[in-house]
Amino acid sequence: MEQVTVLGAGSWGTALAIVLAENGHDTLLWTHRQDQADEINNEHTNKKYLPSTVLPANLRATASLEEATKHGKTIVVAVPTKAIREVCGELSKLLTEPKLFVHVSKGIEPDSLLRISELMKESMKPEQIEEIVVLSGPSHAEEVVLQHPTTVTAASESLAAAEKVQDLFMSQYFRVYTNDDVIGVEIGGALKNVIALAAGITDGLSYGDNAKAALITRGLAEITRLGVKMGGNPFTFAGLTGMGDLIVTCTSVHSRNWRAGNMLGKGLKLNEVLEQMGMVVEGVRTTKAAYQLAQKHDVPMPLTTALYEVLFNDKEPKQAVDELMIRMKKAEIDELR
Repeated sequence: MEQVTVLGAGSWGTALAIVLAENGHDTLLWTHRQDQADEINNEHTNKKYLPSTVLPANLRATASLEEATKHGKTIVVAVPTKAIREVCGELSKLLTEPKLFVHVSKGIEPDSLLRISELMKESMKPEQIEEIVVLSGPSHAEEVVLQHPTTVTAASESLAAAEKVQDLFMSQYFRVYTNDDVIGVEIGGALKNVIALAAGITDGLSYGDNAKAALITRGLAEITRLGVKMGGNPFTFAGLTGMGDLIVTCTSVHSRNWRAGNMLGKGLKLNEVLEQMGMVVEGVRTTKAAYQLAQKHDVPMPLTTALYEVLFNDKEPKQAVDELMIRMKKAEIDELR
């Protein structure tokens, strides 16, 4: 049995805490809201994020970051990308010994263009970090809590650290592979949210399966082009954290990014969509970062560029999709390069 802390009591953080608790680990779930901690401890529910789920009796919660930091020998960071810098900065004030960190957030910080692991390293002291492992793959919280078969990847520069995380999470329904391509896993996990927004838009426009299949295919090519230019392994993007995560996020009603895109395609403005969602839509922020990365690395990303125009320059979604369809004629192999 290991002592593990999960930071972030949203749907995914809670689902992962359930996996850990069911595996017999001493799991403490941190939330910044005392009322949510009380609900988890007293009622064994988290109704806002997983309304139909009964939490394991051995899963505890706290609203004290100091208590959470002291508890876990392994700390799972499951807060939104925009909160990573702040939370890790607070952790840095509290850490008195090195910890193994696992991050499950999928995004890139705009302007700095740092991946999550880079952002964590910048926000904490080197001696406070034993290793950082990325846990990523096609995995909706709503299905994990039902114990539906789910497969993810633990990626780290340290194979021993990746295998440690593999052992922590592995169960009959939650399978974990290892990988050493941190860049590829983080880029695939972040940019699939951008393409999922675009896929939602095509569905909102009622453009059908043909259009969405083409968009997903072209989207994977864009992700791979950028990821390889940044140092990722091209094979990673054909795996769970590339193609696998892209498919599930572009096609599932559980996907926040698909749902947000769907509403945009039906005519709602971005501020209206975000207000109705009531939860973080990582793809919006990541679209800005992806657009900036494409310019920095001189990588053609027409889908990302079109979505950026829709989100931040008020271009009509239908116009953006139609312009993509009439781009200059070329050989398909050129789209894949």
